Amino acid sequence: MGKGGHGKREILGDDNEPKGDYYAAWSKDVRECEEKFQVRKEHGLSGDDVEKRRQIYGPNELEKHDGPSIMRLILDQFNDTLVRILLVAAVVSFVLAWYDGDEGGEMEITAFVEPLVIFLILIVNAIVGVWQENNAEKALDALKEIQSEHATVIRGGKKVASLPAKELVPGDIVELRVGDKVPADMRVLSLISSTLRVEQGSLTGESEAVSKTTKAVSEDVDIQGKKCMVFAGTTVVNGNCICLVTQIGMHTEIGKVHSQIHEASQSEDDTPLKKKLNEFGEVLTAIIGVICTLVWLINVKYFLSWEIVDGWPRNFKFSFEKCTYYFEIAVALAVAAIPEGLPAVITTCLALGTRKMAAKNALVRKLPSVETLGCTTVICSDKTGTLTTNQMAVSRLYAMSSKPHDVRSFDVQGTSYDPFDGKIQNWPGGQLDSNLQMIAKIAAICNDADVEKAGQEISGHYVANGMPTEAALKVMVEKMGLPNEIVSGLSSGYDGVLRCSYAWNKLEQRIATLEFDRDRKSMGVIVNSRSGKKTLLVKGAVETLLDRSSFVQLLDGSIVEMDKEFKEVILKSLHQMSSSALRVLGFAYKDDLPEFATYNGDEDHPAHQLLLNPANYSSIESRLVFVGLAGLRDPPRKEVPEAIDDCRTAGIRVMVITGDNKETAEAICRDICVFGRHENITSRSLTGKEFMELSSRDKQSHLSQSGGLLFSRAEPRHKQDIVRLLKDSGEVVAMTGDGVNDAPALKLADIGIAMGIAGTEVAKEASDMVLADDNFSTIVAAVGEGRSIYNNMKAFIRYMISSNIGEVASIFLTAAIGIPEGLIPVQLLWVNLVTDGPPATALGFNPPDKDIMKKPPRRSDDSLISPWILFRYLVIGSYVGLATVGVFIIWYTQSSFLGIDLSGDGHSLVTYSQLANWGQCHTWQNFTASPFTAGDQVFKFENPCDYFQTGKIKAMTLSLSVLVAIEMFNSLNALSEDGSLITMPPWVNPWLLIAMSISFGLHFLILYVPFLAQIFGIVPLSVNEWLLVLAVSLPVILIDEVLKFVGRCTSGVRRSDARRSSKHKAE
Repeated sequence: MGKGGHGKREILGDDNEPKGDYYAAWSKDVRECEEKFQVRKEHGLSGDDVEKRRQIYGPNELEKHDGPSIMRLILDQFNDTLVRILLVAAVVSFVLAWYDGDEGGEMEITAFVEPLVIFLILIVNAIVGVWQENNAEKALDALKEIQSEHATVIRGGKKVASLPAKELVPGDIVELRVGDKVPADMRVLSLISSTLRVEQGSLTGESEAVSKTTKAVSEDVDIQGKKCMVFAGTTVVNGNCICLVTQIGMHTEIGKVHSQIHEASQSEDDTPLKKKLNEFGEVLTAIIGVICTLVWLINVKYFLSWEIVDGWPRNFKFSFEKCTYYFEIAVALAVAAIPEGLPAVITTCLALGTRKMAAKNALVRKLPSVETLGCTTVICSDKTGTLTTNQMAVSRLYAMSSKPHDVRSFDVQGTSYDPFDGKIQNWPGGQLDSNLQMIAKIAAICNDADVEKAGQEISGHYVANGMPTEAALKVMVEKMGLPNEIVSGLSSGYDGVLRCSYAWNKLEQRIATLEFDRDRKSMGVIVNSRSGKKTLLVKGAVETLLDRSSFVQLLDGSIVEMDKEFKEVILKSLHQMSSSALRVLGFAYKDDLPEFATYNGDEDHPAHQLLLNPANYSSIESRLVFVGLAGLRDPPRKEVPEAIDDCRTAGIRVMVITGDNKETAEAICRDICVFGRHENITSRSLTGKEFMELSSRDKQSHLSQSGGLLFSRAEPRHKQDIVRLLKDSGEVVAMTGDGVNDAPALKLADIGIAMGIAGTEVAKEASDMVLADDNFSTIVAAVGEGRSIYNNMKAFIRYMISSNIGEVASIFLTAAIGIPEGLIPVQLLWVNLVTDGPPATALGFNPPDKDIMKKPPRRSDDSLISPWILFRYLVIGSYVGLATVGVFIIWYTQSSFLGIDLSGDGHSLVTYSQLANWGQCHTWQNFTASPFTAGDQVFKFENPCDYFQTGKIKAMTLSLSVLVAIEMFNSLNALSEDGSLITMPPWVNPWLLIAMSISFGLHFLILYVPFLAQIFGIVPLSVNEWLLVLAVSLPVILIDEVLKFVGRCTSGVRRSDARRSSKHKAE
């Protein structure tokens, strides 16, 4: 474990610390840095210095934060209102079952089934929750993997190769070479090569490798501006240098990201749905409490009686048996009121949603993210790799015309390294003129990059090896093609991607390279040309090439002198491309190389000495012939503008947050329609630093603007602050990113979305969802899917809650009117978990509304169940209660109902008064109960009063069957919130019909398999009894159709009331 927080800290670079407590090495020159760290680059630290500093600063590694213990995670799973109610119900059920068990008998098995099943549900729920939360810290482990493992260090005047990177201390002198991973934050002391370029995009968000220098910069620059610093975890792509370690472990930039990820993981909020369910659980607790109290108050006379003597109650009589009986009814109420199957159905629906999203290239890592996507109001997107391809591509080419002072312009299509992706507009095909041939030759030969296909399948993507700009030039050469006269034979035997570049390199043999350096800003190669002469081919910054060019090549290959007017024409073309945020490279050549006339790469040749000294390169690259220029950029993805427009239609704001420079980012935002082509975006485009300098009120005001926003040059902490401010103002934020710098914000956002192809493992592990195709439009499709899933979840939540209201009404009515108990807890548990489960799950397959992405996102505080829906299901629930209690009373009191004969089993009829006062049975004179049949069983009663206890088994079966049938028909009502079954018939969701069949099948199973019938306390039913069940159950559809009709007629009034209420809340 790192000791990053121990000991004295004089040189820390944490932005949160006071100015005097850290050392801004980037703003000090090399000598000052050496003095501060008491070291010389030639000698390095001594062994004693290293040991002393290690005692102060600890090892160079990231801290391992101890996550919550397994016991803590398990206890956290019970920090949920619904779960706590279930736990109490299970404990009470178990105690009552244990108490009743002393009597023995068959019902003992039944009594223990209920608490054991509830405990099983709670255990499974806890296991799933612990498993999910145990994976939460993997982003921190992935961050450690990108750290360097070894470093080349100078200590005691000797070079130590492959020193473990964790042994580095501040003040160590480190040598970096091409391909090295930087082991700590370091100040560049000297360059061994002429240039040093570092790929740090994953940390800073920049789209290109960055040139490093030894020159000090201003103290208050952002991370991208620290040109003399290299940062831990980044990679050297060109050159080598000597550096001084300034920060290690948790005080490096990557260490700060580590801390921010940990901090963000500590403050993860519940999803909107979880909040709604918690609120619902609290309301449910209150309702259960009230109903249980009412049941006890109504029935207190049965277990507690007294006499009034002298105006005071005396001679209290208490029946423990009766008290326990009504306590069991209260427990049954709790079981009936809680939708035990809801967690399982929600998980199933979300899992099905993840499969649908996976088919659309959105891989969901955390199930609740599926639902949260549906109420996303803001998408904060990284630019590089998400909105753009993260593959440099040439978008415009300027070549010389047939007459002086004129240029030709070609638009180059394509957004990737795929040579077949797009073509060049108005291209002459194989008829390449001399000027275009020279441009192709320079772009192909003065180039060290390569492009290859990753994967052999047709859909395989193309990747660049080397500098992205050089790879883009080679792709342009492929699109240019070869002139007809040199096509044949040159690329035979070559099986790579770049056939044209291969042909040019075979035609013109490269014998020397003039490496790029930051002073002359160009790269040159000397080749053996077809004419036998040596030719110098040069590419580089247009301004510096023009300064060293004396001539211009025209279309036909003729050479004219470079005059002021021609220079202005070329500079105008340069300005046009630069203003569109293109990176522009110029091409030039030189045939007149007398000192290299006989040079063939021989080290003994006099000309070779010229090449060993980079100071000679500018004079060699003089009196050049300028031939053309190309504009490159990281192009926007083709499908992004349409996706941005879809977001606008769906009421979702898009904010671009990037580490890239402001001009490039603004140009891309205009291209993808975040901003209009000519819109004034002064108030919409800020750098991260400019935004952080605003007051808190101005920050909120800026973020609340309608339409798109851009934040450029953003650091990780800027991204976090923006996400945090948006969440504080009630927005549901989806954040995309691919780099290490994006990970803290991905963790903090409601939905963190990482890139699957270009994304770092750190970003993926910090995210909730990974895009398999790195495509912004996939997010928009996923949002639509999330909305559909939420609507379907509302459907089955409404269905399950309305069913539970019916069960509660049934038990309450039973207790209120004093008839025998019609439904026992284990039966209710079976209905809630098993019978209701398949239809509820099938409602998750409801087809999405056609206009789902044309509606604004729902507010995160929108109620799950509106007052009207609650009223509707109270009406439905009341009918369910009446029907289940009613069928119980009908069996005991009626020989027929609606023409259905019920006397076939031979049971005795009683009056309603006798049924309601069955507890007084032992006082009745001449009361007898006839035996009756149920299937092949015959029920006889030695004690006639047992007719209301063991004899109620047929009436209980009818009540349970009515409950199951009503809930199946009620699932048809849940197909649409307000739509009639006439406009949305059952077959629009065939899965629901299958689920209803499964549920009825399961009910038949427990009715007609003797062992199961014994457990559930039920018996088989006759055909006439099933007709009674259907007659009592079917009206639920007609009742809800009437309520839906009223709902459709009053929907406008209710919406305006909701808007007024929402406005009042906001005020």
